[in-house]
Amino acid sequence: MGQSLVRNIIHLVFSTKHRQPLIHQPIETELHAYLGGICNRLGCKTIIVGGYIDHIHILCMLSQKIALMKLVEEVKSHSSKWIKTKGVAYKNFYWQDGYGAFSVNPADMDRLIHYIANQHQHHKRKRFKNEYTSLLKKCKVEYDERYVWE
Repeated sequence: MGQSLVRNIIHLVFSTKHRQPLIHQPIETELHAYLGGICNRLGCKTIIVGGYIDHIHILCMLSQKIALMKLVEEVKSHSSKWIKTKGVAYKNFYWQDGYGAFSVNPADMDRLIHYIANQHQHHKRKRFKNEYTSLLKKCKVEYDERYVWE
């Protein structure tokens, strides 16, 4: 085969260190745009970025030119440095060490886009811990509860 054809749709999820509730307006909108910009710069077309006060969801197309681990490392390190420039309230801002990354069926994209866009409404009913463990179970990811939350 002479051509490399790739379409990897990735749903990334990660939280602030110790799930600290640090992502509020007006920084939330700026942060989402900044995260999307990092993905785009790395060749990973951003579909949507959303989240809540203590975590982020990124839906993007993983470029064939970058490893998933490198994408996450770049997104988290650059955004953490950037947010610290936004004022004293963010001087101790850190992302959690780990992350969740899930492949997405193209048939599920519209539902997932809606889900990510409506995180604030969703989290009136469900805490991040419950959301994340439900996602792990749905995707059949084996995990040890002792290490998921740092």
